[in-house]
Amino acid sequence: MAKVEARIKVKGKQFEISVDLDEALKVRAGKGNVSAALNSPAIYTDVRKGMTCSKAELEAAFDTSDIYVIADRIMKKGEIQKDQDFRDAEREKRIKQVVDLIIRNAVDQHGRPYTDDRIRKAINEVHFSFDNRPAEAQMNDLIIKLATVIPIKVETKKIKITIPARFSAQVYGMLKDYKESEEWLSNGDLQVIMNIPSGLQIDFYDKLNSVTHGAIVSQEMK
Repeated sequence: MAKVEARIKVKGKQFEISVDLDEALKVRAGKGNVSAALNSPAIYTDVRKGMTCSKAELEAAFDTSDIYVIADRIMKKGEIQKDQDFRDAEREKRIKQVVDLIIRNAVDQHGRPYTDDRIRKAINEVHFSFDNRPAEAQMNDLIIKLATVIPIKVETKKIKITIPARFSAQVYGMLKDYKESEEWLSNGDLQVIMNIPSGLQIDFYDKLNSVTHGAIVSQEMK
């Protein structure tokens, strides 16, 4: 259990609490217990110096002096400090998601899939920097980098999709990673040509249909 700080700034003043990281993240997700997350039942101006807030300061900032109500707000709305082990675990999780996608979708010059070990070695060679974007978005950027050190290509399917005008604004951002071209039809519908990795096609349709309620029209192109 990592002991960390959570903090929030209200009306120009900093308020801090000492929390257990795992329990605090549960509270943030709406599934935890505030008292279990708190290492000490106090609100501080500086946890490390042990400087606690007065009742008047709490009332002025939060309209209450209830420690647990305030702590709940800090954990849900403020910043929860992450320790190095947590950051390392989150980074490894992101890397694994991207590597798994590549293994599912990419092949070498002979049409054979790559192993986890080979892809990771190539990632180290190109010094790719992973970020917080979805794995699907990072996969495209990584493939371009990997192609400089190994023969790699992604099996894709070209699909024409027509999206009713009433849903076009909601789904437009979902199309950018795979969109080859777009055309706005006279009735306001959006027609796009997509190049989608074969292994992502089902997930892509699921996301699209969840927004459009199955109202899209798609056609696979040769």
